[in-house]
Amino acid sequence: MNILVTGGAGYIGSKVSIDLLEKGHNVFILDNLSKGKKKLIPKKSVFFKLDISNNKKISNLIKKHNIEVVYHFAAFISVPESLKKPKLYLINNYYKSKIFINNCIKNNVKYFIFSSTAAVYENPKKIIKINENFKRNPKNPYGLSKLLVENYIQSLQTNMKFCILRYFNVAGADKKLRTGQLGNNSNLFNNLSNAILYKNKVFEIYGKNYLTKDGTAVRDFIHLEDLSNIHIKCLSFLKNKLKRNLILNCGYGEGYSVYDIVSIVKKRYKLDFVYKKKRPGDLPFIVANCKKLQEKLNWKPKFNSIEKIVDSSVRWGKKQKHY
Repeated sequence: MNILVTGGAGYIGSKVSIDLLEKGHNVFILDNLSKGKKKLIPKKSVFFKLDISNNKKISNLIKKHNIEVVYHFAAFISVPESLKKPKLYLINNYYKSKIFINNCIKNNVKYFIFSSTAAVYENPKKIIKINENFKRNPKNPYGLSKLLVENYIQSLQTNMKFCILRYFNVAGADKKLRTGQLGNNSNLFNNLSNAILYKNKVFEIYGKNYLTKDGTAVRDFIHLEDLSNIHIKCLSFLKNKLKRNLILNCGYGEGYSVYDIVSIVKKRYKLDFVYKKKRPGDLPFIVANCKKLQEKLNWKPKFNSIEKIVDSSVRWGKKQKHY
């Protein structure tokens, strides 16, 4: 199939592009490189340096290459940055996505897979696993920008089939080290691998007085390899079974505190860490209920261990160190 991937020069977009190419698809990547890195773009893809709001050029691209499928990753994703620049996130993530989605509909794209986030959910009052029907009430402008796109998608009357994937915490690198996290200082495993690999780096734990078992925030982490596999399976489901929009949580349904992670890492690597104050916009506890994902896609994780995530992050970090 002919597939357009927006944000294909980013962490998740580049990995899904690699896996789509390996499945024999023709992959066209769209990225304005404001956040993405050109070196992450797979060589076998066709790259266009374009913004998703460029209606005319993208319309021509979709028609010329007979694009049937769109994976929409292009977005700003930093919670701390979104708190400082809420208007920027609203414009870039929401308004531009609306323009782009309408362009896809106008040009008869059949399948549209949207990269969303667990940040759309309300802060759970109890320690529970969150399913897809849990109340949406984002705590930060990043989550709000994604929820607005979700709401827009669900309001549409169109033949284009949609899947909304709500990521929990994505971590780890491609198993062949073709892509991974670059320069995102808010990513826990990226910071961990830096603290392991660079002697002058100390790992920082943000907050130690959350209402959790050890006072540190609890998260549901999913390996990049497993998340990419969900995207591949999602396309098959859209083609063969879906009659209406599908929304899926993407996680493992396992909660690990930041201190849990540090304890696991310290058994394998030398690590120094310090506690810092909580970051605004961070939730104390967010873990996925993944039953719908497992049932709809018949999906089973293959990389669901913190050790695998840590080791792939460190291996990727070593590769960057030697560039």
